[in-house]
Parts: sequence; structure tokens; C-alpha cells
Amino acid sequence: MKVNYPYLHQQFKNYKPFFKDLKKLVKSGEFTLGPYVERFEKKFAKFIGMKYAIGTNNGTEALTLSLKSLNIGQGDEVITVANTFIATVGAIIATGAKPVLVDCDDRYQIDISKIEKVITKKTKAILPVHWAGAPCEIDKVLKIAKKYKLSVVEDACPAVGAFYKGKRCGTFGKVNAFSMHPLKPLNVWGDGGIIVTNDEKINKFLRLYRNHGMLDRDHISIWGVNNRLQPFQAVIANRLLDEIPTLVKKRNEIAKIYDQGLLGISEIILPNRFEHSLEAYQLYKIRVINNKRDLLIKYLKNNKIDCAIHYPIPIHLQKCAKKLMYQKKDFPKTEMQAKQVLTLPCHQYLSTNQANFVVKKIYSFFSNCKIN
Repeated sequence: MKVNYPYLHQQFKNYKPFFKDLKKLVKSGEFTLGPYVERFEKKFAKFIGMKYAIGTNNGTEALTLSLKSLNIGQGDEVITVANTFIATVGAIIATGAKPVLVDCDDRYQIDISKIEKVITKKTKAILPVHWAGAPCEIDKVLKIAKKYKLSVVEDACPAVGAFYKGKRCGTFGKVNAFSMHPLKPLNVWGDGGIIVTNDEKINKFLRLYRNHGMLDRDHISIWGVNNRLQPFQAVIANRLLDEIPTLVKKRNEIAKIYDQGLLGISEIILPNRFEHSLEAYQLYKIRVINNKRDLLIKYLKNNKIDCAIHYPIPIHLQKCAKKLMYQKKDFPKTEMQAKQVLTLPCHQYLSTNQANFVVKKIYSFFSNCKIN
């Protein structure tokens, strides 16, 4: 039985409805911002539960612009988690600010107990990540931020459709970012991003800044950038947004099969799941201990089961991060997870039989290991 990790070929097998929408766009000639982008922005704002949504050309820039909207720049520090994707830290770098990293916890989320220890007079914001589509303990982050009068920007790039204590992820911070990369829960045909806020001043700034600071064709009020969501992508996202609740429900069903099936394997460690939250499962991650991860990967692939590692080299150990002056063993949990983490297929096109097949094969692998 083949179990695919990629699913885009299945998701867009019937592309005719999208082409029908795109034909209308082509006929309109509205290829830069315009009504198609505005329609999606309003729909997303309503879906997520925020006043304003501002489309950008990708999730990384959504993070960068979110930080810039808070006047974060040279000389400032922004705290984030060490085990995230490079874009989180790269967005801080892009503003001119200094990223200050803290270790993760056993759920792959920012370790709340480490945050206060790295706050300085230069700290301007905390940038927590809902890593892999699982909610971090954002209420505790907000409590710390309030105590030290810091802003909170949520990296909700992997978490469209996720909830924390009855509220959607990406709605807790002052300004928050989402990605619509092809492998995110809400995806488009290329790159796309979106920022949400309830702050009218931030909303006005972002709409100007992403479009060269243009009030209109002939009047420029501020120095800005070209960072617009393309109408083409807005059309795709507008249709797919309706599918998010069903998509997240299906992914949770697959994850439950994995959770229940793998629970009895002593050499696999599963993260705790919050009963008061709903994960979007951009990624389903486990830890494989006793140096058996790479052997398991080889075994799964030999049995036609796709899997991946997110990520084998932590950011602080990457060449690009040398100037941050972090050393090996500075973030022990992040480094441990990099050696042990394994990501299994967990998307809306997996069948129950496929999920059970994955569990069966993992059990078979560890049974044979014990025999050997």
C-alpha cells in the first residue's frame, strides 16, 4: 500500500472550479490588488474573527510586516523559539532587530518558563509559534508580555483552523501572521500570506506599506515596499477557505489513529495533546528514541510510506546564524528533537486503512528490532 506525504495532486485533481474562477479574474483585468483580493481579505477576517486582514505575497513577509507595523527595527530584540522554521527568525532579521532564542518544550512549542530569563531593556516583542499547527500556550505568553509591556506577534503560519481554549490561533496577539504556502492548511498555487489585526492604525499602515506607501497612483505618503497578495492567489484561497473546517476535522481523525496506535510503543514519544485545543496538523510529529529514527525512516520508505524530518539541523547551528553567537547545547530540547523527530503523513486525503497501515508497519519495525 502506498502512503503519500504530498497531497497537492489529490487536492487539485479537479481544477475546473478554480479555472472557472480564474477566467472571471482574467476578464476583469484586475491583476494588482483590487476586488478579488479585497473579497478574500474580508472573508478571511470574518473566518478568523478579526476586524482586518491584509494579504501579502508570502507568510515570511507577513511576519516581517507584522513586526514593522509595531516599529520594531535596529537595536530592538524579539524573543522566539529555537526549533521553528527559518522564516520566523529570518523575519526578525529582516527588520534589523535581533532574534533572541529560547528552547522548546515537549510539545515542540516555545518553553514558557524560559521567556522571562531572556527579557532585557531592548526586548520589544515576543514572537511565539503555533509550530506544526499545534497551539502554544499563548495565554501564558500574553501574561508575560503584559507584565513587561511587550507586544505579541503570533506566528500562526502553520495554524489556520487551529483553536486554543475556544479561540482561533492567530487572534491573540496585537498583529499576527499566516502563511498560504502549498503545504500549509490553507494553501494556494505558489506563495501567499495574510496578516490580521484589530488595530485600525496598524491596518492602515500595512495597506500603505505593502503597496509602496501609495495613497493613490500619484501620491505617496510613506516609503513602502511591493508586498501585495496577488489576485490570482486570492481567488484560489477564497475557494479553499471554505474547506478548512472539514480539512482540520479529517486531519484530527488521522492523528487520533496514530496517537492511539503508537501509544504502546516504548521507543516512540508522542507530545501531549491539550483537551481544550484543536490542532490543525500541518505536521504530525513523533520522537523516535534509542537512535532508531533513521532505520525507521528507511524501513517505512521500503514499505512505500513517505515521511520527513522537520528539521534535522536547528537554526542556531546553521551557518547563517553564526553571528547570533549561540553554541551547541544552548538549546538541549531543540537539539534532541532534531535528532529524534519524525513527521508522518497526516492530511485530508489519507484513508483510515492507510493510517492503520502506517501504525502496523511501525509496530512491525519495532517488533523485529526487539527480536534482533
